[in-house]
Amino acid sequence: MDKIVSLCKRRGFIFQSSEIYGGVEALWDYGPLGSLLKNNIKSHWLKRFVQEEDNIVLIDGAVLMHPKVWMASGHLENFTDPLVECKNCHSRFRSDHMIDGRFIGQGKAKEKNQCPQCGEKEFTPPKQFNLMFKTFLGPVEDEAHITFLRPETAQSMFTDFKLVQEAMRLKLPFGIAQIGRSFRNEITTGNFTFRSREFDIAEIEYFVEPGQDEALFDFWLEKWEKFFLELGLKKENLRRYEHPKESLAHYSKRTVDIEYKFPFGWSELAGVANRTDFDLSQHAKFSGQDLSYFDDEKKKNYFPYVIEPTMGIERAVLAILCDAYQEIKGGRTKTTKSAKEVEVVLKLDKKIAPIKAAVLPLVRNKPALVKKAKEVYQTLKTHFVCQYDESGSIGRRYRRLDEVGVPFALTIDFETLEKDDLTLRDRDTMKQDRIKINELIEVLKKKLFE
Repeated sequence: MDKIVSLCKRRGFIFQSSEIYGGVEALWDYGPLGSLLKNNIKSHWLKRFVQEEDNIVLIDGAVLMHPKVWMASGHLENFTDPLVECKNCHSRFRSDHMIDGRFIGQGKAKEKNQCPQCGEKEFTPPKQFNLMFKTFLGPVEDEAHITFLRPETAQSMFTDFKLVQEAMRLKLPFGIAQIGRSFRNEITTGNFTFRSREFDIAEIEYFVEPGQDEALFDFWLEKWEKFFLELGLKKENLRRYEHPKESLAHYSKRTVDIEYKFPFGWSELAGVANRTDFDLSQHAKFSGQDLSYFDDEKKKNYFPYVIEPTMGIERAVLAILCDAYQEIKGGRTKTTKSAKEVEVVLKLDKKIAPIKAAVLPLVRNKPALVKKAKEVYQTLKTHFVCQYDESGSIGRRYRRLDEVGVPFALTIDFETLEKDDLTLRDRDTMKQDRIKINELIEVLKKKLFE
């Protein structure tokens, strides 16, 4: 995990927020490569679940909502973690993490129920701590103006249900999709970006007729898991965890997590929940509005059940980086002596790689090569996110590109000036092919997206 953290900082994927001031725990900035990777994941998600589906529409809900939303949803009462405080150093932790030995090996914690900060074992009794960030609407900071930063994106999809259904003339089953910022004031943080206080959630609320929910739950679980395989995650690093009934959320009939084998162990990557008709019936009750669905065929009104596939974008990024990271002892170069004892290759799936191709003049002290390379770069950058690099030996540049997951390196050499072609090098196989420059865009499109 330390190697992933180092790579992310060194090569512009992820930085700790406000680092020049010492940083803020569990808040992260995504750098030039990390932000591109996030956006590529989001774009593929939108393509797969909105563009390619016939009955799923997209919304973009507000982060701030009416305070009664959180009363109706149960978040004010139930969105809590048990909090304990060390009586010696006053550090605070989740009591369940203390009990299960989460901190063993961290700081001064050698066993369960031992404070990692000071090593003492006396804590206050657990009390419930609400994870929502509190703020105020308007200039007056009093009880009447309190609201919260949303801890999930789901609620706007329920409050907008009727508006979306009527505006788009949707019939069951149909879905409302959203990608958006969410906030949770986590007690226990750690494991790099896995448990962040500010993050993006991508989820779908799929509204179905009661009685069809169980079959559609299994349908969405298969579809959701397949999406992660499309992103390049290895099947052996994914598994399902079925929540026992006693641990289900207050709204859930069934929940299955898709877990990933992170360096710190199996942990939740995404999930699918059967929320029944809890949300629509609750919001109808608290708002006084009719949020039922009229079934033309059955000539009756009812509250649809909801199947909710959900995933955190940041956790997907972390899993993808962990899965793609490879170290090759002695390097992969066979023709010359390796410059490094260990070569790092980031085998990102081509469709989500931040930079699709890099254009490299063989040497930078030959004006004709540099001029031609820059012409190729200017042509390509209107079609793909590309990079131009002329610094260092060609081998060193190849290794730099491999380390950040660039699928293809395009080298302009002396033969290019004669034949108007170039060398296309594949990151994974290191195979090199000569490609005509006037065919390059179509060749890259085929290699990247087909």
